[in-house]
Amino acid sequence: MKLFPTIIRDQIDLPQGFPIIMSQTEGVSPPFQRLHWHTPLEVNYIYSGSGYYLINGSRYEFQQGDIVLINSNDLHRAVETESLVIGVLMFNPAYLALEQRYDTDLLIPFREMGVKFSNVLDREHPELGRLSTIFKEMREEYMRKEPHYEAIVRAKLVSFLAYVNRYFAKETESKSYHARGMESIRSVLHEMEERIEYSWTLKELSERAHLSTSRFSTLFTQVVGTSPMDYLIQLRLSRAVELIETTNNKIIDISSECGFRNLSNFNRLFKQHIGKLPSELRD
Repeated sequence: MKLFPTIIRDQIDLPQGFPIIMSQTEGVSPPFQRLHWHTPLEVNYIYSGSGYYLINGSRYEFQQGDIVLINSNDLHRAVETESLVIGVLMFNPAYLALEQRYDTDLLIPFREMGVKFSNVLDREHPELGRLSTIFKEMREEYMRKEPHYEAIVRAKLVSFLAYVNRYFAKETESKSYHARGMESIRSVLHEMEERIEYSWTLKELSERAHLSTSRFSTLFTQVVGTSPMDYLIQLRLSRAVELIETTNNKIIDISSECGFRNLSNFNRLFKQHIGKLPSELRD
């Protein structure tokens, strides 16, 4: 299992006694449009809309009714294409240690992701509806928090994983993702995240990856899902959103700190990507 120490890790704080979190997101906020990874295992249910994930360099389209599995330490980012609403379940795999004594294969869908299992479960499979029902029942129990809901959620999670094992393993083992280019791109991503204020050029970034500009652009887009310059804008805007929401710094100072040399250009790009002007985010 590979770690990605140079890319931002999301610190997901799961409750100690009941290390499961269920939530629902509408759209994809700027922080989750960047590449990130986390330790908990993740299950997504697409309630409505569509989009795609970039996971370890491969692109996975999803739509309403799909179920997505994301392994611990998977390098990933989500992109919305239309009216996206996602149910999110995150859990600590150690929480199911007792069940794994009796079913050692319980977490194989995550451990053998890309080999026996795909990140997006087969939407044509007749048993996908059963998994969708279990996920929705889990979320209802989790949200109501009636007596003994923890035991019910845990039991349903075990059932969910058992059915994934039973019905969704591939008959032939073949890699569903390719990591080619990941090593060349990763250090560049780290530098971009650490120095978002710097006026990077495509030539400088490609030189750091020891690749030609054309080869670098192709690999970067393959791994990240967008061009190097577009991704740099997304990183800068994500940081700007964080500073606007957590500090009292002047907008012009935030613009400069995030690498924008022109305030009007910053406002234009902010409105285009975030949907509001920077000043409106503070209202």
